[in-house]
Amino acid sequence: MSATPALRAVARVAYFSSDVLVHSRSSHPIPTGFESTFDAAARTAQNKPTVLAVPFGADPGTTLLQNRPSGLLSYTTLSNPQILHHLIPHLAELASTSTVLHVAVAEDLSDALVLRSSVPFCIYSRTAQQAYDNALVASRLARTEGKAVLHIFHVGHDREPVSEVSEDRIPRFLAEKRATNGNGHHHSPSNGSTLSELGEDADESSRLFRAYEQAALATLVMVRRAIRPFYQHGSTEPHNLVMTVGRPSFAFVFVGISFVELSLLKPLPPARLLSVIPPSTQRVVVVEQVRRWQTKWTPLYLDIASVVHQAETENRPVVQSCILGDVEELEAVDVLKLLQRASTQDPSVRLELGSSSSIAAGTVATPHVPKHESSYTKMLSHLFGERLEISNSPDLVPSLGQLATSPEFTLGRIRGELEERAELVSIVQELLQDASIPAELHALLSKWVLVKDDGVKSKKVGEEVLAALEELKPSQVAAERVFSLRSHLNARSRWIIGSDAWSYDLGASGLHHAIASKLNINILILDTLPYSARNASDPSRRKQDVGLYAMNHGDVYVASVAVYSSYTHVLQALMEADKFEGPSVVLAYLPYQTEETPALEILKETKLAVDTGYWPLYRWNPAKERAGQDPFTLDSDAVKNDLQRFLDRQNHLSQLVRAQPQLAAELVGSLGENLKLARKQRAQQTYSELLTAIDAPPLLVLYASDSGKAEKVAKRLAARAKMRGLSASAATMDSITVEDLAKEEYVAFVTSVAGQGEFPQNGRTLAKTLNALAARGEQSLTNVRYTVFGMGDSHYWPRPEDAHYYNKAGKDLDARLEQLGAQRVAPLGLGDDQDADGPETGYKLWEPQLWKLLGVDAVEVQEAEPEPITNEHIKAASQYLRGTIVEGLEDNSTGALAPSDTQLTKFHGIYQQDDRDIRDERQAQGVEPAFSFMIRVRMPGGVCKPDQWLMMDQIADEHGNGTFKITTRQTFQFHGVIKRHLKSAIRDINRALLDTLAACGDVNRNVIVSAIPSLSKLHAQAYEFAKRVSERLLPRTTAYHEIWLDKKLVAGDALKDVEPLYGEFYLPRKFKVAVAVPPTNDVDIFANDVGFIAIVDEKGELAGFNVTAGGGMGVTHGNKKTYPRLGDVLGFCTVEQGCDIAEKIMLVQRDNGNREEYNARLKYTIDRMGLDVFKGEVEKLLGYQIQPARPFTFDRNVDDFGWHTDASGKHHFTCFIENGRIQDEPDRDFKAGLREIAKVHKGTFRLTANQHLVVTDVATEDLPQIKDLLAQYKLDNLSQSALRLSSSACVAFPTCGLAMAESERYLPILIDKVEKICEENGLRNDSIVMRMTGCPNGCARPYVAEVAFVGKAPGTYLMLLGGGYHGQRLNKIYRETVTEPEILAILKPMIKRYALERHEGEHFGDFVIRAGYIAPTTSGKAWYDKMGGEIAVASS
Repeated sequence: MSATPALRAVARVAYFSSDVLVHSRSSHPIPTGFESTFDAAARTAQNKPTVLAVPFGADPGTTLLQNRPSGLLSYTTLSNPQILHHLIPHLAELASTSTVLHVAVAEDLSDALVLRSSVPFCIYSRTAQQAYDNALVASRLARTEGKAVLHIFHVGHDREPVSEVSEDRIPRFLAEKRATNGNGHHHSPSNGSTLSELGEDADESSRLFRAYEQAALATLVMVRRAIRPFYQHGSTEPHNLVMTVGRPSFAFVFVGISFVELSLLKPLPPARLLSVIPPSTQRVVVVEQVRRWQTKWTPLYLDIASVVHQAETENRPVVQSCILGDVEELEAVDVLKLLQRASTQDPSVRLELGSSSSIAAGTVATPHVPKHESSYTKMLSHLFGERLEISNSPDLVPSLGQLATSPEFTLGRIRGELEERAELVSIVQELLQDASIPAELHALLSKWVLVKDDGVKSKKVGEEVLAALEELKPSQVAAERVFSLRSHLNARSRWIIGSDAWSYDLGASGLHHAIASKLNINILILDTLPYSARNASDPSRRKQDVGLYAMNHGDVYVASVAVYSSYTHVLQALMEADKFEGPSVVLAYLPYQTEETPALEILKETKLAVDTGYWPLYRWNPAKERAGQDPFTLDSDAVKNDLQRFLDRQNHLSQLVRAQPQLAAELVGSLGENLKLARKQRAQQTYSELLTAIDAPPLLVLYASDSGKAEKVAKRLAARAKMRGLSASAATMDSITVEDLAKEEYVAFVTSVAGQGEFPQNGRTLAKTLNALAARGEQSLTNVRYTVFGMGDSHYWPRPEDAHYYNKAGKDLDARLEQLGAQRVAPLGLGDDQDADGPETGYKLWEPQLWKLLGVDAVEVQEAEPEPITNEHIKAASQYLRGTIVEGLEDNSTGALAPSDTQLTKFHGIYQQDDRDIRDERQAQGVEPAFSFMIRVRMPGGVCKPDQWLMMDQIADEHGNGTFKITTRQTFQFHGVIKRHLKSAIRDINRALLDTLAACGDVNRNVIVSAIPSLSKLHAQAYEFAKRVSERLLPRTTAYHEIWLDKKLVAGDALKDVEPLYGEFYLPRKFKVAVAVPPTNDVDIFANDVGFIAIVDEKGELAGFNVTAGGGMGVTHGNKKTYPRLGDVLGFCTVEQGCDIAEKIMLVQRDNGNREEYNARLKYTIDRMGLDVFKGEVEKLLGYQIQPARPFTFDRNVDDFGWHTDASGKHHFTCFIENGRIQDEPDRDFKAGLREIAKVHKGTFRLTANQHLVVTDVATEDLPQIKDLLAQYKLDNLSQSALRLSSSACVAFPTCGLAMAESERYLPILIDKVEKICEENGLRNDSIVMRMTGCPNGCARPYVAEVAFVGKAPGTYLMLLGGGYHGQRLNKIYRETVTEPEILAILKPMIKRYALERHEGEHFGDFVIRAGYIAPTTSGKAWYDKMGGEIAVASS
């Protein structure tokens, strides 16, 4: 919406008067007039408020309450029920704060006036000038009275005049004290009479009115314009008085008629209101522009009628209500006709002036559908319940025949049903006129008429009507007819469900008739064509765009949705379609080819279609257009972001020039000089390169690399070539076309391997092209001389049948180039991770051959080879974690940050990622990956207050992908945060009194604590200790607060920053601390760098901790120098000594850690130094010896689900949250449920290290409410198998850049199949700890699980067995490569044997060792010993 004078005027007042300014964005992607005015004001303002933008549809009330300043808080928004209804629950709290709510309405006031009853003051502005003046009054009033003011004003048009005061006067005006008269009393009303003289009681309403008049008087002094609560003109002794609230002007002069334009809508003291109604008045007509008001009596009519009725006068005037409809310009005749109708109609009949819109009604039913389509029909059932009617359900075929499912037949049947219902309504109204029917039945029928369109109430009242008819048996024929039409007593939601086949012949199909019918029906069309198969359809048949076709009708609601893209968007569209009065068409994307297509495949196809814009998400609601709003809402984030970026780029320069006209001349004037300078520099560079290359052939180095290893080798090769005098360059394989490649003379390829012998992402496009050319037998590279160096791991694929995957990409590339006629000038080089020096062994043999070929093997290189840039260099050069992050955030040309900054942002709790599901498609389209960021919160102990939970929920919606995850480190993780939302998201996290500093990176990360719901006292002590440890080990750099919270150093000099514990290099690698309370080891204490095991004395008090050190999970596939390790127990310490010991262990690691890529963790430091030496170094720093360890016992590392009561009588409930993902999905609205619990919960939430959630500290009196909410949202459902309850998975695809295989999305599918095996053998309730990760880094702690799967390639996993049930023993590799069929084939007989042969109390991990399936792991160094299962065990 463009910035009209009214919008600009109010926005400027809000900006210059506020300390904090909150603004709700529009549903349209283009910024509102508010935002553009704020931006312009920011360029000139001396004192700038904090401006917070709330996304459309988000709850602004929470933002307002959480950002209340000591001064004035202002809020601006365009009127929209989706926004304003969010405010209602918060108004009671906001009412007593200095807050101004500026609501701009296009025409109708209904939505805005809903807020009026909940605030002390409500002011209304009809014109732009009034909007400006009243904005000043409202700001003054809110600041002086400390109460909320609602200011409703019309957007108006572009030609309205506005006279404004200079902006520097506004702060002074607001700061002035109240004006008083000479006696020290406040000024009385402007007409000279006091309120008491008007007969008004000194009640609260009067006091508020006086406050309004004080603010209006102060404003009058500044603006020199009259500001009144009521503007009155016309006859002084009228018979008819017209009170108006609406946009049209009633500037008429009639004999006997007076007009009062209301500006103050609340408070309305009776005496003050009566003072504007002359004694001669016989009729008062209250005209309100509220045509969409939902209740019988309009808001101001009730107030005025009540005041008139209570007035102590002999001749009270008649008060009548009138709705002001769509009126562009009023004419005198319209008013005269209105008053004529008023004189002839019953006063209780509502009058109308202008045309009014009908209010939408809704209806709904339930079906049987194919497997995948149930994802939509379940949502319909969930939303509408018994109201739902699938009008063309296959269930009707037996009774109605095959035509029952056709749209034509269904449409005719629905038309008949709607006509019968209309007849029912008519008959009921006829009965109500019959005085002879029983009073009880009359009352019920009257009630039914009022609720007939309400889906829930109409059913209940309809049943009562039927019961009364059966009991009373009235004699009227009409009553019998009501009984015969009883099926229509309930309001239904009728849906016709069809396929996209209906869209091939729209003009002649039943779909066309349904769209054109104007009937209140809903049509759900399922499009099942996968994105990847979009070009494989019959080209002779053209599918029509149903959405566009329906929108062209103008009176049809249309939405395009995709359940696997946005669940909440589908819900919103379905609800809007149901409410819309008329035909609704919802186009639903569900890409599958067969019933066997897995849900994961549907998800990936959906993401591709939505991201590329092939399937845009949108809603078209003509009802909004009738309300003066934009009917079209684009909901595709990818499309909206692309559009916004385009608009930003197109408008940026013109905005700059408009703001600074001299800029245009400077830009053009400097263009020639800049061009000359650039040409000169380029010429010099070209000349230098020419001299270098005169005697040496050019070398192009092309690489394909995912992890960066091959890239480093390639760039090092190019650098070495330059040092030998060659003209060399390095680039990715996909950066060159085959045509350009054919022009090169010498090319060296360096490639690693991804997945099952596939090329890395940045080499796949060229590889596919080369394969296609070779398949056609072309010889297009005959002039190219090449060599290839491949990098792989010969042990990665140990089975003979998989051996060909080793270095497959390099081998395939070498063969393909030869097929295309290229000349191999040096043999294929193969680097093997298993060689003594890793890939370097093969590389040292390959590189000299290349130099010999190029004739530079004899060149003696004098220059020292540059040292490779490592993370250690990046940390040291970062100025204590600053780097160029600030500059990167301001760079709008990309959604990513610089590679060096992505290493630093980890320390700030941020990982850069991209959506890997759509990476290939975006690359094919020539656009950068869909970059986004993961944000991890630092929250020691995983304890979260309800208000913090609500903020996390809001952040996920406003800044992330609508979900958030409970991690295995007992904190929150947000995914899908785009770069421009990073700063605001982190600010919101900090507003919740949490932060993200040190949640990742080479520092101590989030300290975790056992959840132990039954031991609340011990948990509290352990939790407090964890917080102290976290605070002690926290980095001290101020970079975090500078970058994200805009808090600058006093001296502004980053060099003064210091890290007393970490130093400029920080730690070699991440550092993890855990606190466990026996007998529960839910934190897997031995998997952490440092662990504290709580020791309880004989009185049950916390005596101290046993300290462990040296645990860690990370491994590199195929590299036996890396291994998982369990921590060793060092001894016992008191609670007071704990923080010191944690610090000293970390310092020893800081000074002795390897700082090499693969052996940097504390576990390797201890193994290299020896445990005794390491412990001695720690004790040397402590200055005392650690005491001997004390006895302890663990018996499990899984969570205790369900209800528990602690010693203090408080109750705790542990919910099962599968893999920690908080989201809403069909039948599991966990996110919504937990939000509702957080709104009423008086205790706290505890996150568990197994990714579940404990609702804690519930008082006995609050139990019923919490239990009801848990049951309502199915959060109390613990009927899952023990296997599922004991499972855990990391995120992996699509966001984790390290993932090699699925994890979070796949483990539930695998468990579905494995738990069937368990149930067949009577083990449904027997816990088996199963974990899965997408890579070997071990985020879900797989190496201590009884059964674990670690990703190696898509669909392929490492399988491990034999971990200890309570985390006391590492598992071991059982099979190095397994797929799902092999997993099930292995587990089926193994689980059966376990069920038959296990000892009493024996856990699965212990059984597989005793049964000889796997050997026990005795230490981390011995992890590889006897791996491979039965063969290795037997051979020993």
